[in-house]
Amino acid sequence: MENIIECPNCKKELDKQKVVKKKYICYECGYNFRVRAKHRISMVADKDTFEPWFEDLVESNPLNFEGYEEKLAAAREKTGLTEAVTVGKCKIFGEEAVIGICDARFMMASMGHVVGERITSAIERATKEKLPVFMFCASGGARMQEGIISLMQMAKTAAAIRKHGEAGLFYSTILTDPTTGGVTASFAMLGDVIMAEPGALIGFAGPRVIKQTIGQELPEGFQRAEFLLEHGFVDGIVERKDLRKIMYYLIYTNKQKGDKFKLHIQSEDEKKFLLSEILKEQEWKSKPLTAWEKVRAVRQAQRPSAKDYMDTIFDYFVEAHGDRLYSDDQALIGGFALLEGQPVTVIADLKGSTFAECKKRNFGMPLPEGYRKAVRLMKQAEKFGRPIISFVNTAGAFCGIEAEERGEGEAIARSLLEMSGVKVPVLVIVIGEGGSGGALATAVGNEVWMLENATYSILSPEGFASILWKDAEKAPKASEVMNITAQDLKRLGVVEEIIPEYGGASSKTASAIGGYMRDEIVKFLKKYDGKEWDEIVDMRYDRFRKY
Repeated sequence: MENIIECPNCKKELDKQKVVKKKYICYECGYNFRVRAKHRISMVADKDTFEPWFEDLVESNPLNFEGYEEKLAAAREKTGLTEAVTVGKCKIFGEEAVIGICDARFMMASMGHVVGERITSAIERATKEKLPVFMFCASGGARMQEGIISLMQMAKTAAAIRKHGEAGLFYSTILTDPTTGGVTASFAMLGDVIMAEPGALIGFAGPRVIKQTIGQELPEGFQRAEFLLEHGFVDGIVERKDLRKIMYYLIYTNKQKGDKFKLHIQSEDEKKFLLSEILKEQEWKSKPLTAWEKVRAVRQAQRPSAKDYMDTIFDYFVEAHGDRLYSDDQALIGGFALLEGQPVTVIADLKGSTFAECKKRNFGMPLPEGYRKAVRLMKQAEKFGRPIISFVNTAGAFCGIEAEERGEGEAIARSLLEMSGVKVPVLVIVIGEGGSGGALATAVGNEVWMLENATYSILSPEGFASILWKDAEKAPKASEVMNITAQDLKRLGVVEEIIPEYGGASSKTASAIGGYMRDEIVKFLKKYDGKEWDEIVDMRYDRFRKY
């Protein structure tokens, strides 16, 4: 029957119209059907705004491969497409963008020279017109009938993406099922932001080839989108119902950078979260804590995390994932946020509030891949002129065999190097523990603030007492002489501002603390409005040079 289709995953018979209404997703098991180019366009582009480009590029047979012209003709007849990729310009909620869609029905969207030429030409035109680019990737890899000419498309598309990036423009990819071979090893994995559809097969070599080569059974979920997210190669898995909104958000937060920092606060009504309105409903009672009491307080799992404050500070936050090399470290998160219309990059240590979450987040102690993720996001913030807000709360970098094997020291050093020179305003807020080099790695700011009861030190008081006095039991005494409190560090000129905790950071005070920080962050950003990028870097250099 025409209105009945079978799901390739669960094998159940489905009502086709119901599947279409759900954006080609199986309503029984959630499987994402492969989508035709025209349907992709209708999902993300404003109605009647798509303008196709380079449709007149005609395929040739560069190697005179027997039967290739006939195969191409058959593919055109079957699909109604002229080639495996469709490119063009459209609007997404009114914002112009260039999109490209690979359609697996056309020779498994293999990359021949016309595919490479269309993608390259579209990116070149986007560069001239100063437009962002989104590529929906799907491919079986190189087009074998074109041999080495097909291989050359990998380098050609990558070079065009580099020039587009050097122009300060945004490029993003959406990896769909399947994305393999030369496409994976070129334009698919070069996005400023890389998204993937649930369950999509993504890899360089196909699973069958790998299995035959190594003679081993592959783990369940190997090379699926979720596997790549866990291993740090994609920023996130996106549902089709959310994709258009996410694309618009990425266009807005990744606008082309100008010659100076330009503030984009949308209104002068900075007091959206009026601190006075929050405070008048509470009666705050507090007593000064000793240094040791502060050490113990910031180690409590119940103390608010960066996410608790971010809920009040930012209007919207989207987390990015992975270092593009090894993994996605959950101890250090990052992403893009909006603060009254101003796009910012956020980096934050997270410890966790339950034992299971603490274990997942390695108790807030980053591994090398955490710092490399932070550096990746810092460089991206520089490319698009987004200020960086870094929330520090870690006992220190993780100390273990795997950290040393993967280069913990190099990762921290690289983060210090890159953060010191990143050409955007950087604000650091120590919200709990600031432990040694692991904390400093994401704390090279134009200004550094601390919460009233936070600590920031060369190492733990226990470690200090053990090294200098050979007695860890003297940690309370050590905490007093180490000058680790916000008040000590303000006096020493290590921090510029102390954030009040209104009786102590807790679930009851988190919104008040976040509201205060929100207002102060807006003031911080206003200081840099109109400043040259090099001047911002020089100000940061001078800040640390004085020590």
